[in-house]
Amino acid sequence: MTLPLRKKQWIYLRDGMGYKTVAKKLGIEPSVVRRWVEHYQAEGMTGLEEKRGKAKGPGIGRPRINSEDPETKIKRLEAENALLKKLLQM
Repeated sequence: MTLPLRKKQWIYLRDGMGYKTVAKKLGIEPSVVRRWVEHYQAEGMTGLEEKRGKAKGPGIGRPRINSEDPETKIKRLEAENALLKKLLQM
């Protein structure tokens, strides 16, 4: 849900509409409206911002993997290609 859409839901809720009515008007599920209300109550307007994919500091988020050296990668990919060619010939 985009931030303008999230803000729009607050206008509807402020005007006295219920979660189900707001959800129907915006074309979303009532559970989404409920979730954003909880985020707003906990964090204010910043709670409505998109948080997916944003690490909050060093060492947070998915750990980086050590990439293999180019020669090993080439050998692995050549072996994979050979196997796939064999499977296609079956």
